[in-house]
Amino acid sequence: MWRAVRITILLGILAAVAASTFLTRLRTTSWEQPVRAAIFPINGDGREATANYIAGLTREKFEPIAEFLQQEAARYGVTVSEPVTLALGAPVQAMPPATPERRSGLDVILWSLQLRYWAWRHGDTSGPSPHIRMFVIYFDPEVHNKVAHSLGLQKGMLGVVHAFATRQQTAQNNVVIAHELLHTLGATDKYDLETNLPRHPDGFAEPDKVPLFPQEWAEIMGGRTPLSESRAEMPPGLGAVLVGSATAQEIGWTK
Repeated sequence: MWRAVRITILLGILAAVAASTFLTRLRTTSWEQPVRAAIFPINGDGREATANYIAGLTREKFEPIAEFLQQEAARYGVTVSEPVTLALGAPVQAMPPATPERRSGLDVILWSLQLRYWAWRHGDTSGPSPHIRMFVIYFDPEVHNKVAHSLGLQKGMLGVVHAFATRQQTAQNNVVIAHELLHTLGATDKYDLETNLPRHPDGFAEPDKVPLFPQEWAEIMGGRTPLSESRAEMPPGLGAVLVGSATAQEIGWTK
């Protein structure tokens, strides 16, 4: 009974949030004004090294994301001078709701609603309210040699990124943040979920290149730079990444 009451209350709150999010999504993908995104760091393992890394974060560390999106938007004829502006929010102490172990429809729906409510509660900034909230959970690479899969949700316009708390990984962290941020704007993955290899043609930055391999660039939603039919590597940073035509259409940069 109490579970049903809690779900009813949560649905009521989130109905209002969902309506506001829908209107925001319509406004942001028109690209007539800058989209405001905020990044909120989280200490994922409680380690001192992770805390020290987060304490040293500045907005400038994430500026390559805004510059990348500005450069690529201009390439597709978007005229707004700053397509996406970035703010750095205060560190968040609470962890987001864990992904459900059972992937049944109801469990996933409830988790999605809880995550959106959690983001609404913990995604405040001192300036204007952001359109997009990106929560970046950092882990000390001395202890963690891999991190969980990141995600970006168009419904709710939020992302949860798992990243490494080390200066050497900052550029690649920004690639992952940009990838998930574009998910919140409607971009879809363009890689094979089993092999992680980019799908041709949409997951290739230069799908008509002859010879096709190796590719010089990574397509942002393809995730990796294809080097052969069976091999691809993570780009070193956003300077080696492009937005492909299919992604540009999905986020409203082209018709």
